[in-house]
Amino acid sequence: MSAVLSSPRSGRRYLVAAIIAAVLQTAILGYIIESRAAILRSGADVVLKTAPVDPRDFLRGDYVILNYDISSVPVSTVKGGLPKDAGEQVLWVRLRPQSDGFWAIAESSFTALMPETGSVVIKSQPFYSYGASSGDMIRVEYGIERYYVPEGEGKPLEEARQDGNVSIAVRVSADGTAQIRSLLVDGKPAYEEPVY
Repeated sequence: MSAVLSSPRSGRRYLVAAIIAAVLQTAILGYIIESRAAILRSGADVVLKTAPVDPRDFLRGDYVILNYDISSVPVSTVKGGLPKDAGEQVLWVRLRPQSDGFWAIAESSFTALMPETGSVVIKSQPFYSYGASSGDMIRVEYGIERYYVPEGEGKPLEEARQDGNVSIAVRVSADGTAQIRSLLVDGKPAYEEPVY
């Protein structure tokens, strides 16, 4: 008899646990979406030169791999020197607008750079640094190296790339995180990222 009476209580417990799990999952997903949307709404605008390649990803459709001029950071721009030891690092890169409308590296550092008027600081993804033996360039990524386009629309972008007419408009948050805002062909938006 007691087993029969406890069944509705345990059923309610499972229901409450399922509701709590669903609310937590929804909150986490909402946080991820809002974090990205906040950058797109209020981040600093930057336009970057690219050298894209157009491969295929059979799970996601067409996408463009983007290689930026700012992905190769000259060691000569590193303020405060290179780390003594090899290991995983993050690089902060200060960008300034150039006369051609694109943004370029002004300086970089293995410690956070302070904000300055007329510049934007972008933070690299973690990467393996060779320390003092890094050579003349440090190769980094910023998390904006892949852009998905609608199925079948990669070919025109490949042709535009051959002509050197593809660039990317990016928004950068105050903490240095970047999000692609739009893909530009001949300086005009070809694909725009929705905020949500």
